[in-house]
Amino acid sequence: MKTLLFLLIAVAAIIFAGCSGNSNKQGNEKKELLPQPNIVLILGDDIGYSDIGPFGSEIETPNLDRLANEGIRITNFYNMAKCEPSRSTLFSGQYTGGANSVNFAEILKNNGYYTIHSGKEHWMRWAPDRVFAKNVFDKSLTFKAMSEFFEPPSGRFKNPFIFNGDTINSVKNIYHEKEPFYKTDALTDNALKWLDKPVKNRQPFFLFLGYGAAHYPLQARPEDIAKYRGKYKIGWDKIREARFEKLKKLGILSKETKLSPPTSNINKFRGHKKDYPEIREKIPLYRPWESLTEKEKDDLDLEMSVFAAMVDRMDQNIGRVLNYLDNNGIANNTIVIYLSDNGSCPYDSNRDFDYPPGVAEGFRSLCAGWANAGNTPFKYFKQYGHEGGALTHFILRWPKQVAPAQITHQTGHIIDIAPTLLEATNIEYPGKMDNIMPQPLEGSSLMPILNGKEREEPEFYISGWSERFRMFRQKEWKIVKLNNEAWELYNLKDDPTEITNLAKQYPNKVMEMENAYRAKQAELKTAAQ
Repeated sequence: MKTLLFLLIAVAAIIFAGCSGNSNKQGNEKKELLPQPNIVLILGDDIGYSDIGPFGSEIETPNLDRLANEGIRITNFYNMAKCEPSRSTLFSGQYTGGANSVNFAEILKNNGYYTIHSGKEHWMRWAPDRVFAKNVFDKSLTFKAMSEFFEPPSGRFKNPFIFNGDTINSVKNIYHEKEPFYKTDALTDNALKWLDKPVKNRQPFFLFLGYGAAHYPLQARPEDIAKYRGKYKIGWDKIREARFEKLKKLGILSKETKLSPPTSNINKFRGHKKDYPEIREKIPLYRPWESLTEKEKDDLDLEMSVFAAMVDRMDQNIGRVLNYLDNNGIANNTIVIYLSDNGSCPYDSNRDFDYPPGVAEGFRSLCAGWANAGNTPFKYFKQYGHEGGALTHFILRWPKQVAPAQITHQTGHIIDIAPTLLEATNIEYPGKMDNIMPQPLEGSSLMPILNGKEREEPEFYISGWSERFRMFRQKEWKIVKLNNEAWELYNLKDDPTEITNLAKQYPNKVMEMENAYRAKQAELKTAAQ
């Protein structure tokens, strides 16, 4: 009897030990919770793929260089090719939203984050009122589409600022530390002032900085312009070649990559005003630099010097933010992201030519030659679904979690940012918010990439402004439209700069991808209803 009792006890002990072992194993396999990080998300405006130092530029961007050296660069990262769809997709996590869309910043706020929006806000028409900054963020200073960088001589901006929900048009009502008022500086002034509250209270925060640089009008502080004046007289051809070589040297591009032929702006839906026809007929065209007159070269050197100065000033302000994080001892657990909303912009939005680029009285825009250089090594521009319009530089730094000095050629999309940040903050996407059932997120988290692993390639990516410039990508294959013409087809693995259109060679592939796009488009529209 004692022997039987001993055997039963022994068997029970073995079973208990086995169960305990399995329980511990399951516990170890559970996802490790990460500390909630702060988030700084910076979105450049109309800044081309190679317009910043870490992606090939000669423009001085030491603070973006620092972020790249201390973080990760994703070389194949898509936006939506234009201002409002990129911002709408960024904050909603959806290609096509609707009444049940939410701003992911609201989810962060509902889970204890202090939220700040300082900069441009531009939503698609489908956006419900609840997603706007005035209804989501604790503090906000926004403007729609574009506004001047200096105070206009009239004292009234083309688009007014919205300060915590109130419309303001005078710089006297916008906090700024340096005269004359300059928008890029003022946006940082307000952001840093507002950060003091959550930092003092040790509350996690989300800061969005939408600088508006370097969207037209071309306006910059004189001291910044002076740094570049004369450096661009070598012309856009040599600038483009130099950036291309630097991109290969940095490892952003493979040595086998070919530089696409220079392109003019052939978007017939962005026409030119009637005044100054002799000047305006040249703005959308690429012309070999050596074919220009000395006067044209000097004028265009100034144009690009102002653009460079705007990017430079943005970088200086990013440096102010990084210094703030350092000085408050919170840099290690703060995610900092930088990307652009679309490729460089070649559109003739000049109001007149009585004033040169740079000054408050002027309202000038970049020409196609410089925009083409900004999008090196790709062709075409903002709005286009081709890589020059839809591919952005992407940098992320998170010292506590992401290893420094990484470059990855995996793909990502602006639609992936919301799910990434929700995973990074250990916050689940809600099944219900107030009286709505939030429309599901359509992207996927970048966390595997940030952790040095291979992410499962998403089934598809969409970009391009409207159906006239639509792009649809699956793995290495991509179809894209040009001014609503027939689909073009590219194999981006073999031809990343889209030199060879394979549509005639593989018509069945085009048909297959078009059918897949139409099916996905229908699914997305259904989800948005």
